[in-house]
Amino acid sequence: MKYLLLFLPFLFIACKSSDTKVQTSSNDFRTFKVIDSMYLVKEDIFGDLLDEVVSFRESEKLKELILEKSIPEIQEAIASGQFSYRELTLFYLKRIYRYDRENKKSLNSIIAINPNALKQADAADQDLAYSKQQGEDLSYYTVKGMPILLKDNINTDDMPTTAGAAALLDNTTLQNAKIVNNLRQEGAVILGKANLSEWAYFFCGDCPSGYSAVGGQTLNPYGRRTIDTGGSSSGSGVSVAANFAVAAIGTETSGSILSPSSQNSVVGYKPTTGTFSGSGIIPISSYLDTAGPMTKNVMDNAILTQALGAPYDVITASGTNNFQEASLKGVRFGVWTSFKENPLYVQALTNIEKAGAVLIELDDMRPQLNGFLKLLNADMKNDLPAYFSGLSNPKYRGWDVEKVMEWNKKDSIKTMPYGQKLFQGIIDEPTISEEDFWKFKTDMTTKVKEYFEDYIKRHDLSGFISINNYTAGAAAAAFFPAMTVPMGYDDKGQPYGLTFIAPNEEDSLLFNWAAAYERMTQHRVMPKEYRN
Repeated sequence: MKYLLLFLPFLFIACKSSDTKVQTSSNDFRTFKVIDSMYLVKEDIFGDLLDEVVSFRESEKLKELILEKSIPEIQEAIASGQFSYRELTLFYLKRIYRYDRENKKSLNSIIAINPNALKQADAADQDLAYSKQQGEDLSYYTVKGMPILLKDNINTDDMPTTAGAAALLDNTTLQNAKIVNNLRQEGAVILGKANLSEWAYFFCGDCPSGYSAVGGQTLNPYGRRTIDTGGSSSGSGVSVAANFAVAAIGTETSGSILSPSSQNSVVGYKPTTGTFSGSGIIPISSYLDTAGPMTKNVMDNAILTQALGAPYDVITASGTNNFQEASLKGVRFGVWTSFKENPLYVQALTNIEKAGAVLIELDDMRPQLNGFLKLLNADMKNDLPAYFSGLSNPKYRGWDVEKVMEWNKKDSIKTMPYGQKLFQGIIDEPTISEEDFWKFKTDMTTKVKEYFEDYIKRHDLSGFISINNYTAGAAAAAFFPAMTVPMGYDDKGQPYGLTFIAPNEEDSLLFNWAAAYERMTQHRVMPKEYRN
């Protein structure tokens, strides 16, 4: 398959391919060197909240009102007095306690629980009571009181930020990442930290996606032993799929949101690079890195996008643009012929054509993007020490990649069972002048933009349609936004995502396309082992 050969450099860098023809996602879990964390104890994760979480009894009514429901549906139920934000938060905490670790269904998707989660939920309840007392209009299209998980490379001042690395277990930072402050200003409940492929999957090279020394091996709720989680935002995708939170925030350099979202049948949005602040996020490449929301539906994704600080309006405060009018009629999409080997993709294209879209088949010649690994190596060599110098816990001042590698060698069985091949590649990368490196990066971006824009102009295209993270590398290099939405399941139960790609800074188009496709197909199904 030509497209796989062309994109091999991207499939194992900062993400994990969801294509079983490239990596063996059908491996039994016994091929993994490590399953359970050697650093975390289930009860310790909950800290002072443990007793209340254990004693909480969720009713069947609560399950009906919360599981798989959208943010507006949950907000409406709370506003009508059917349950509180505190009960909502406890409901998710109890599910995490029951399913996530040390049992036959464990997913290892959570690294930390926020000790202030219930306090934040109480504050949201107090705000709601005051708003009702004042007769204020209530919005159901808000993250206020909604429990949100963060990928554990995003700084918070009340939990360590480890990137899954044992070396960073003491990295309790002095301030939140900018996007976390944005969420808190909107009243969101920061529920905890999600597991990830260690160092955002730019560390070991040969390790499975979803593995970190701190969090252990994240497992997919649709097939714990048979289906890959995708990465690097593995815990974010798994936790949303299993209903451990309303939503989660992931990060992407090249496919790290799109891959786990597709693999776990959730909606993942990789915005135009630069849409959200990267301040306070442990980096791979400040040139390409971006945060993005991972949710069970497009509406929730739009609500999270607003709260994270998007410079454009996806929905209004009152939710008047609720995507019910979203349409694909007349939209012109470029599609790659080789992807038609996937029958789910063929069916998705049939549905989209029936909805009035125009599909233009493209040849399978793709830009090679030679030097992408060089870009990541050189950027992380510079960007990680910059993070340590000002945004980490002061303990790590002066640290760099070499210092982390040296620390890991003290107990390699626990800290690096799969080695640290990619970190070694960073150290071995030849130094290049700042001027030459900037030219190298911008030349690559220009080349890929020209590739997309040539098709756009030649065929009057609005955007492109791909699968999972198969075109993530090109979209990343071009700064193009992408959104994946559940496309269905193959005969073995593995989820796939239909991925829309829009031109630079045309992110709003993605929400309408994805919402229209979601509305007419409704493919997402909650994993059956986690429905109780």
